[in-house]
Amino acid sequence: MATAIDHLDWDDLKLFLIVVRCKSVTGAARELKVSHSTVSRRLARLEYTVGGALVERTKDGLLLTPAGLVTMRRAEEIENGVNALRSDVSNRDEIRGTVRLATMEGIATLYLSERLVELSSRHPDLDLELVTSPQTVRVAGREADLFLSFFKPHGTSLDSQLIGGFKTGLFASQAYLERNGVPSQAADLSEHRFVGYIEELIQLDSVLWLEELVPTPKIAFSSNSMMSQMFAASAGAGIVALPEFALSLNLGLVPVLDELSGEREIWMSAHQDLAYLPRVRAVKQFVKELVRRDEQRLLRNSPWSS
Repeated sequence: MATAIDHLDWDDLKLFLIVVRCKSVTGAARELKVSHSTVSRRLARLEYTVGGALVERTKDGLLLTPAGLVTMRRAEEIENGVNALRSDVSNRDEIRGTVRLATMEGIATLYLSERLVELSSRHPDLDLELVTSPQTVRVAGREADLFLSFFKPHGTSLDSQLIGGFKTGLFASQAYLERNGVPSQAADLSEHRFVGYIEELIQLDSVLWLEELVPTPKIAFSSNSMMSQMFAASAGAGIVALPEFALSLNLGLVPVLDELSGEREIWMSAHQDLAYLPRVRAVKQFVKELVRRDEQRLLRNSPWSS
């Protein structure tokens, strides 16, 4: 027996997505170049089809109801599927449009930023957005198209690949070591001061590289920013644990106890519906090439390599 949902109109779903993104019926009408009443009528038709209100009108604009949130997610899945199909059957594999890449502050600032110029040269019509976050980015929730992380994110709709790795180690400034002595063995570290993360603000266990190397460090300076830790250690605040790619910023830090080192994996994740879009594929491939190429150089020149 047929129900209202069997007569669902894809055009109404597309209109609904525009309403959501504009956060108002008026804005959607302006973008679609139709009347306010036309948008309201088609939105009401979609609400009748799905059997419930999709939005609530407030002084701050439209808010999604629980049914609206579910409908939006399903509509986005259909939209992404249609876009992927369009790309698959197109004779032109154009790489253009916007791709948002999210990752942690350190790898974005100290590794990716200066290297992404090469990607722009390869694909001048590609607009890359680099977003830094101290926590897990919900690729499945469309917070980003790609997520570069030091761990494999959870999620059934994710396409995640292990693309490389890096080492971590201890550093200090020459001034600090001259004042406090150079530790010759791990036991000597109990007499030293350290720079690290603020414990209650740590949102990802993967950045606990100091505690992995020094179980009970005496913290003299702490920050939720790895960049702040680097500059503090450079000024002589204490010994700091850093990933190897931090060596790209020459702050006068030198390795301490080469034998103490850790390892982290680098994972690239995308939503399954977006992973095969030409523009997303292009960024994925570039970052994979970049990490694999530089992984060999960094491991070869790393003070912790054997």
